[in-house]
Amino acid sequence: MKDVRILIADDDETLCYLLKEELVNEGYNVDVVYDGKDAIELLQKRFYDVLLLDLEMKEVHGEKVLTYVKDNLPSLQVIVLTAKSDIRTAIDCIKHGAYDFITKPYEFGQLCVTIDRALEYKELLLRNKLLSSKVDQVIPNTIIGESEPIKNLLRLAEKAAKSESNILLEGETGTGKELFAEYIHKNSNRSNKPFVAINCASLPDQLIESELFGYEKGAFTDAKNSKQGLVEIANGGTLFLDEIGELSLTLQPKLLRFLENGEFRRIGGVVNLKSNVRVIGATNKNLMEESEKKNFRRDLLFRLNVITLTIPPLRERNGDILLLADYFLSKKSPVRSVKKLSEEAKEELLRYKFPGNVRELEHIIER
Repeated sequence: MKDVRILIADDDETLCYLLKEELVNEGYNVDVVYDGKDAIELLQKRFYDVLLLDLEMKEVHGEKVLTYVKDNLPSLQVIVLTAKSDIRTAIDCIKHGAYDFITKPYEFGQLCVTIDRALEYKELLLRNKLLSSKVDQVIPNTIIGESEPIKNLLRLAEKAAKSESNILLEGETGTGKELFAEYIHKNSNRSNKPFVAINCASLPDQLIESELFGYEKGAFTDAKNSKQGLVEIANGGTLFLDEIGELSLTLQPKLLRFLENGEFRRIGGVVNLKSNVRVIGATNKNLMEESEKKNFRRDLLFRLNVITLTIPPLRERNGDILLLADYFLSKKSPVRSVKKLSEEAKEELLRYKFPGNVRELEHIIER
């Protein structure tokens, strides 16, 4: 039996009986209630992973149940069960905290896929919470440096973190831009919300757009369910766009619109959704030059670079090389047998210019 508890809240007793039987046969632990009042009372007494919620119920409406869940049980994943005529209401419910919706009459295989995805999302939220609780221990061990360039940069990053402005991180490949983005997030007022990252150079346009903004069911051939995008998942927190200079001219206007008013549409959607995120972009290009070449929109650049921080290459922070090398050695060595660099190795490292920066140094130490 799966160690997953599901609560069905629907006033259609026949549907509840059949749905419970199907889910139990799949190995789920299932309870059923027939109105919103009973749903809230049971949620106060027992733990559940997923709530299958009908909106139209007696005594207490499904939307009130959703509000209760949002305020008191943020890790509970809600899947709204709705008639086709109520799809707009279901979309509104997603905007207010539901994970997804399924239209009646439902297809059981599709419902199981949606439940599995909701459970994966729940696990992701729990991992983010765990990482957030440990981050104060992690951050000092990830940004290593005692050189003046790094000390100055960390001071600027801490000041930038306290603002709500978008930030552009400039720096060569391998300088640790994502680490600095995480550092800013953890020192900001958004630190208890998600930090979500995507590399704009790693996926084709279609996938980048669906990852960022999500899609509605039926938006394309394989879109059998609606999916939240990263801008929704990051709501309240920080969205890190690595290699933002690689974003296509097709997608740049959509990102610009989101930065201007916080609104976006899922692929295939007709409803404007809103999300409150701070965007941190990172690039190894000169985006002003790219804008002059018409490769990057200048209005988008001005929305991004409200605050610009430049991360120095490793060759300009020579005093940190041996400190970083010792750190990478300690990471790779057993606790009781930490290796030491020979004097000859130290001299070689200090002479080398590290075109690949900190990432290259780490790879050298690994070898």
